[in-house]
Amino acid sequence: MRHFFVRTAVLLLMLFAWQAAFAFSPERFVQDARSQIGKTLLYDPAYVRLSYPMGDLPIIRGVCTDVVIRALRHQGVDLQQRVHEDMQKNFRRYPNQPRWGMKKPDASIDHRRVPNLQRYFERQGWAVADGAFQPGDIVTWELRPQVGHIGIVSDRKTLLDQRPLIIHNISAGTQEEDVLHKFKITGHYRIASPTGN
Repeated sequence: MRHFFVRTAVLLLMLFAWQAAFAFSPERFVQDARSQIGKTLLYDPAYVRLSYPMGDLPIIRGVCTDVVIRALRHQGVDLQQRVHEDMQKNFRRYPNQPRWGMKKPDASIDHRRVPNLQRYFERQGWAVADGAFQPGDIVTWELRPQVGHIGIVSDRKTLLDQRPLIIHNISAGTQEEDVLHKFKITGHYRIASPTGN
């Protein structure tokens, strides 16, 4: 019985330490996304075999998902590892099989596909439907059938109607632009730390 209480206490301490270590900051998320402007200059969707975990392309190139992936890594969140581990356990819950003919997870590309990130965010309980786009929120769009896009809501807004700008990479590297309502929105996500903040 004594061992049970000791183990429980140790697990609780580990949980509190993990919560303290992951206190997500939307402000920092936006800053880390913005820091990619002028560095990620190219949109390059080519498949590249990445190291694992924390694999990445050279900063000069990437796709829309890489903006989110790189910004989250500054807060200790490696979407490559998290999505890969979740897909290993729940592969059939992800939309990759009919779409890309995948038979097993691929740590080099799965986290770089918008539908997979949408499913992962939904599975984390990060989907919101409040219609209030806050700095640090993540938004997904459908550019045309079967072509998704993803970006981060900025803390900057348009002058006239105060619409939030979006930090994303749609074709010419990472940019901060007025595109929130330019395409059909398919997802709205807000990352919450374990403490509920």
